[in-house]
Amino acid sequence: MLTMKKKAKVIKEVAINDKDTGSPEVQIAVLSQRIEELTSHLKKHLKDKHSRRGLLQMVADRRTHLKYLETSHKKRYSAIVKKLGLKK
Repeated sequence: MLTMKKKAKVIKEVAINDKDTGSPEVQIAVLSQRIEELTSHLKKHLKDKHSRRGLLQMVADRRTHLKYLETSHKKRYSAIVKKLGLKK
């Protein structure tokens, strides 16, 4: 589970300004962190189908945010992909 401290740290790393919590970059970073944690959970608990469904929803949501950034803000898209280590 993503704790408040971890989430604040992730937001601080990619936020555009101090009060930024809703930009696509922040949402992508938070979703990526949650996806990593849930992936490690599912490696231990192979039969947890409900969590697997949630993981797929988060991946789709992150993909939607990435697609939005790619079409509207190319520089911001390439920066966030490079920073998070995501590849297309």
